[in-house]
Formats: sequence, C-alpha cells, structure tokens
Amino acid sequence: MSEHSSDTELEKRPRNNNLIFAVVIVIIVACVAAFIFLQPDDKPTQVVEDVVIEETPMAEYNEPAPEPEVTEPTPEPVAVERPEQRAVEPEPEVKPLPTLNDSDEVVVARMDELLTDQVMSLMVTDDLIRRGVVYVDNLAKGKVALSHAPVERPKESFMVIEGDILTIDPNSYERYTPYVKLFTSLSAAQAIRIYDEYKPLINEAYAEIGYQGDAFTQTLEEAIDVLLDTPEPKGDMPLVRNSVTYQYAYSEWENLPDAQKQLLRMGPENMKKVKAALRNIKAELEK
Repeated sequence: MSEHSSDTELEKRPRNNNLIFAVVIVIIVACVAAFIFLQPDDKPTQVVEDVVIEETPMAEYNEPAPEPEVTEPTPEPVAVERPEQRAVEPEPEVKPLPTLNDSDEVVVARMDELLTDQVMSLMVTDDLIRRGVVYVDNLAKGKVALSHAPVERPKESFMVIEGDILTIDPNSYERYTPYVKLFTSLSAAQAIRIYDEYKPLINEAYAEIGYQGDAFTQTLEEAIDVLLDTPEPKGDMPLVRNSVTYQYAYSEWENLPDAQKQLLRMGPENMKKVKAALRNIKAELEK
C-alpha cells in the first residue's frame, strides 16, 4: 500500500472496507427484479385430428344361385365421437421493464421477498443498477470504487496482532463471513439467467458512463479474472506501520492492484470460497 493510498490501505479504522466480491452481488442487485417479468414456458397447444372411419370396399362376387331371401335388420348408424375442443387460455400479461430511474423500488421489493433481513441490511439500496455497474467497471481495472459499492462496509474494526512482527488478527477475517455466506449460497446458473433477462437496463447504465453496445458482459468477465488472479499466501503476511495506517511488509503484496489487496483482507478461507463461486459464475458466462 502506498503512502497516499486511502481506499484500500490496511488502516486501523478503515473508512469504507467494502467487499471486493460485489462483482457478483451486482448481478443479483441489477437482475433479481427480472423474476417479476419472467413468464412460464409456453406450453404447446395439443392438436387432435378428427377421427375419420373409411369404408372398406366390398369385394366383387359372381352372382350365386338364388336363395331364399333373408331380411337382416338394418344396422344403426355408428356415432363418431369427436374430442371436445379445448378452451384456449389467455396468455399471461407481460409486464414491461421499469425505466432505469424507476428500477430501485422494483429491485428492492423483490430482493426483500427473496433475502433475509440480515442480508438486506448489508445492501445499499439507492441507485442499485448504476452503482453496481460502476463498481464492476472499476474492478475490471483493478480499482475499488468505494463510493459506488453496492454493500455496506463491515462495522467491526480492522485488528492486528503486535508481536515480534505485525500480522493481521484472524478475527478481522470473521467480519466478512456474513458477506461470503450470502455470496457462496447463490446459484450461478440462476444469477446469470436473470442477468441475461435484465441486460437492457444494465447496458443502459453502462452507456451512461461512455460504453457502447453489449460491453458490460466482457467487463464483468475481466473483473472476475482480476479477482481470480489474486495470489494466495501460504502463511502470515507481515505488516509495517506507516503513521496511522498499515502496509504489507513485502512489496509483492503491497504492489498488487487495490482490488486484489481488498480480497486478501478477507482472509485465506474466505478468499478460497469466493474464488470457487467466481469460477462458477465465469463458467456460466462463457456458456
């Protein structure tokens, strides 16, 4: 961490330690409302053809010798039962997507139905789609846009262990556990399916910051790659104190992109779980 870094430094009391893995939370934030507009698969209408009974032609015979005439009863006509015509059910009404400016109310209402109160308390519920799009765009560049983070920062303070060397207190990792549980409980396939349905508003928000066409999907993949490339330390990472902040003692860690340093702060176990979920998301995006 550099002397002038403020967003991603290891501070004693960090100003806004938002989670790096919000790259996928944005999928949920931006796309969960699409459930409201998804319609059930159209069932094919079964067509039943009328039953036609063909008459079998009579074979020709030579006229036999006359016999006493026997009068047979006239057969009653056979009624051909036709299948009852099926009633045509009206197609369900398709609701249009809200405008980007009006999307917050719909997204928050739907999220409140699907998520627990604890999870909802972690979310920033204003300008959700724009916020998430800007956050992911910065992640793809290795940066952390704290002012656009879609989740609240952990309330617990960052802690260190002061001995012969300074190291991160493992208890600091626990403050990220609720976020990781939320993240790793999501279905990647479901999240991407909803994301695909809700792309128009995501692309609209992305166009507002200067991008054209369907560029956000590639940006999302790049952001995931940045996080997956975060090295995984084998042991403790020593720190050094710089005024009121802490820095990694080794340059190989301190010189990493801010986004990767943020992921390191979640701890080795949390990082492994986040990376596994990110790989699932990436696999679904590439299908």
